[in-house]
Amino acid sequence: MGEGRKPPPEGRPGFVRVDSVHQGDLDGIKGLHHINLVDEITQFQFIGSVERISGNFLLPALEEALLEAFPFVVRGFHSDNGSEYINKRLAGLLGKLHIREFTKSRARRINDNARVESKN
Repeated sequence: MGEGRKPPPEGRPGFVRVDSVHQGDLDGIKGLHHINLVDEITQFQFIGSVERISGNFLLPALEEALLEAFPFVVRGFHSDNGSEYINKRLAGLLGKLHIREFTKSRARRINDNARVESKN
């Protein structure tokens, strides 16, 4: 799941990078997780929030974002190596949405997902 390499946008929009950030807890109450998706070429950005980072919360939010938020067809999906993104359920969702390019950051290559990391 997810090939360890940089995505090849080739100057075309539709290659999306994703990352998530936990906003923190307050007075013992769990905070939200913010999901950030950024197109490699256009810099078009979608930010959403989920209660938990588990698939039951994350997958519906990602599906909605990938289908409706971007003004172009999403061709590729790139993430870090977090288990919230590298799993069979997400791979199945990407297949269902006909997103063929599924890449992930390579080990010890901190710049592989820098585009979205810089926007967190």
